[in-house]
Amino acid sequence: MTAATPASFSRNDLLSALLVVLIWGTNFVAMKIGLRDLTPFQLGAARYIFAVLPLILFLRPPKMPARWIIAYGLCQGVGQFGLLFLSLRVGMSAALASVILQTQVFFTAFFGFALLRERASRALKYGLLLAALGLICFAMNYLGSGHAGGTNAAGFVLCLSAAAMWAASNIVVRRAQHHTPQFDVVNFMVWCSLVPILPFIGLTLAFDPPETRWHWLQAPPATWLSAAYLGWMATILGYAMWTRLLKRHPVNRVAPFSLGVPVVGIAAGMLALGDVITGWQWAGIALIVASMLCTMFGGRWLKS
Repeated sequence: MTAATPASFSRNDLLSALLVVLIWGTNFVAMKIGLRDLTPFQLGAARYIFAVLPLILFLRPPKMPARWIIAYGLCQGVGQFGLLFLSLRVGMSAALASVILQTQVFFTAFFGFALLRERASRALKYGLLLAALGLICFAMNYLGSGHAGGTNAAGFVLCLSAAAMWAASNIVVRRAQHHTPQFDVVNFMVWCSLVPILPFIGLTLAFDPPETRWHWLQAPPATWLSAAYLGWMATILGYAMWTRLLKRHPVNRVAPFSLGVPVVGIAAGMLALGDVITGWQWAGIALIVASMLCTMFGGRWLKS
């Protein structure tokens, strides 16, 4: 019998990968449920309050400069999820948000090229072209009426901006890992989750209508369950399991599982919320998925 190699997935590893895909795919439905009774900024504060409690009482701050913790908390917390929650509120479906947010892969590549001087492979260039065509298909929905499949142009732009902020947070993590010999992802995620809370509260006080500021006190249990799911499951548990897999296995063995997130997101949005997807949107979804496949496996195909 051949000994197991470090790249071999055990049954527990496979279950962990599938659980992460399920959590991250369904968390868009949880966002929509939370936004029924909370404003985007209130849901942002609630998400990160759940993410930090109670773990922050037991975990020491990461041994790294505070600028990385603050930068990640602002980019990923206020930037990515603030814009994503606004997108879902003003006109983006949960199903399509799960797909459009995956364009962070290409924003990350662009930022890596511009800021870290990373080289763009041929596979990545073809993937970027396919992704651009996919975004054009999504944009075609909004010519004329500005609405399609329960979404609108403002929601589309905000969701795309959220993907760009996710990419910015990826660059921050790379720099933080480079400057931190013993990088602990759970400590990092918990303490970074402390950063967005006050900005979200400040945004609530500045922009939310006064009559909504205390509405969260009357929010139903489903709203708080959704916030807890976003904080504990999607933020802490999901990222911890994903990072553990990346530490145990090569990236090219783990990354393909991310293709399952939009699949679960589309199915969950259509089944749980009745999301409708137009022909142009299906074309855009197909091109985005094809672009991710090209980016992940294109190097191998182009060499063969």
